[in-house]
Amino acid sequence: MTEHNLICAVAIELSRSRWVVGALPPDGTKVTVKAMGGGDTDRLMAHLNRIEAELESELGRPVELKICYEAGYDGFWLARFLRDRGLDVYVLDASSFLVSRRGRRTKTDRIDVEAMAFTLRAYLAGDHGVCRVVAIPTPEAEDAKRISRERTRLASERTRHVNRIRGLLALHGIRDIKGLWGGGWREHLDILSTGDGRPLGRHLKAEITREFERLHLTLDQIKAVEADRHDALLDPASTFPDRSKVATLTKLAGIGELSATLLVAEVFHRPFSSRRHLASYLGLAPTPYASGDQQRDQGISKAGNKPARTLLVEIAWVWMRHQPGSALTTWYRARYAQNGARSRKVGVVALARKLAIALWHFVEHGVVPSGAVLNAR
Repeated sequence: MTEHNLICAVAIELSRSRWVVGALPPDGTKVTVKAMGGGDTDRLMAHLNRIEAELESELGRPVELKICYEAGYDGFWLARFLRDRGLDVYVLDASSFLVSRRGRRTKTDRIDVEAMAFTLRAYLAGDHGVCRVVAIPTPEAEDAKRISRERTRLASERTRHVNRIRGLLALHGIRDIKGLWGGGWREHLDILSTGDGRPLGRHLKAEITREFERLHLTLDQIKAVEADRHDALLDPASTFPDRSKVATLTKLAGIGELSATLLVAEVFHRPFSSRRHLASYLGLAPTPYASGDQQRDQGISKAGNKPARTLLVEIAWVWMRHQPGSALTTWYRARYAQNGARSRKVGVVALARKLAIALWHFVEHGVVPSGAVLNAR
């Protein structure tokens, strides 16, 4: 019996109400399934210890448990919990699983956990094409992303409130409103009249007032997030990863402290083995289609970090304005700028991929992007 045969693949199907645990013994062909309450870690550990003890008693040799679950609702806390107790854990990307394409696919928790256990066994045997394993971030790296993602969410909320206020007023012929970003909006509401000279209706005024209150609460929260972000960079006790890379990125004209902080929090806090690895992580890797005589490009995969991808596209637009003489801007203008609006939108995504790679070389190896200008400071 080889050492590989003494590995028991354990899969956990997670949901809010219950966890389903499936164990595939060494050389076994049947997965034993056990259900328990969701979040019951004590019962989970007792069950895992029981599986290990029973298999060692049956086989007469130590058995190592390899555990997996799908990345999703429960995040990475369970992986850290199990690793702290000496267990080997794999977090799998569910979208990378190979599934049957024959008609309607039967789906139950039991079927899913059985399939996941066999998938893990195949992966451990060396078949890395059956699924993709997600890197488990450190608690500090995961916490740093909250700065980026909360601010993005608050900015979207701010836009919704502003658009709602303007839309409600436009319904009654009012094109201008004071105090959107602060000031005496209450006093201005009291003297506003509709396009036909009537005062604002009681309920309309009350709704706009509540929208203003939510807007300014959001603005205050954005200021608080900005203060937290600034403190994370300056506080010596901060756990924000790779703070020095933020200072490095801000040396380039067109990249401010906010963009640099978000880039490091989302992307550059982790190592990449190659430019292809970086592009794949961002979902900016190309997806070719070649079958027989048919060959075409399907565009980017989008199978990556969506917040980081969105951020890089926004930075790409700003880059062209602040770095007009760079090689990247020159390449974009020569290839896409004169071919219409759709071509420009497609081209800026390609520029974002090239820019991500250039910034990666800059923060890791100090290679300034060709033709780029550094800030005077």
